[in-house]
Amino acid sequence: MKKIVIAITGASGMIYAKQLLKILKTEGLQKQISELAIVISENVERIWKSELSNKNITDFGFKIYNNNNFYVPFASGSSAYDVMIIIPCSMGTLGRISSGISDSLISRTADVMLKERKKLILVSREMPLSLIHINNMKTITEAGGIICPASPNFYNNPQNIIEIISTVVERVLDLAGIKYSAKRWM
Repeated sequence: MKKIVIAITGASGMIYAKQLLKILKTEGLQKQISELAIVISENVERIWKSELSNKNITDFGFKIYNNNNFYVPFASGSSAYDVMIIIPCSMGTLGRISSGISDSLISRTADVMLKERKKLILVSREMPLSLIHINNMKTITEAGGIICPASPNFYNNPQNIIEIISTVVERVLDLAGIKYSAKRWM
C-alpha cells in the first residue's frame, strides 16, 4: 500500500488534478493507497473555480493541507511517504524545487522526496518553455525526479475532453506505480 502526497499548484490545468482525484477515489485504487494527502498552493481554489465552474476541490472528501503548514508528517523524511505528484505543476514551483528552495509545504515535501530517493512526479503544464524552465527540468531529472508534461496521446482516438485528459492522468498513475486498468496503445 502506498502513501501518496498530491500537490496542486496555481498553473492552469485543474482538470488534470480533478481527474486524478476522481480516479483515486475509486474503490479499486483506494485498496492500493494507505494514505493520501493533498496540498494546495494559494491560488488553486480561485483557479479551480474559474476553470471548473461550480466544482469544489473539497468535493472529493480528501484532507487538504495548507501550503504554509510545515507541521505535517510528509514534510519530514521520516514519514515514509512513497510518492509525490504535483499536478499541475507551475514553472515557479518547478524552479523553486530545482533550486532547493523549501519555502512552502509543496517545495519542502518535494525536497524530502528527492533527498529520500522517493518518487517525485511533476506534471508541468506551461508552454512554451524558456531555457530556464528546461534547465530546471534537467536539474530535477538529474536529482531523480520525473518531469511528465501534460501532453495527451491520441493512440486510442479519444472522443472527448475527459478521455484526452485521462491519457495524461493514466500515465501519471503508471509512473506512480499504481495499477489501473486503462486503454493501452496496441
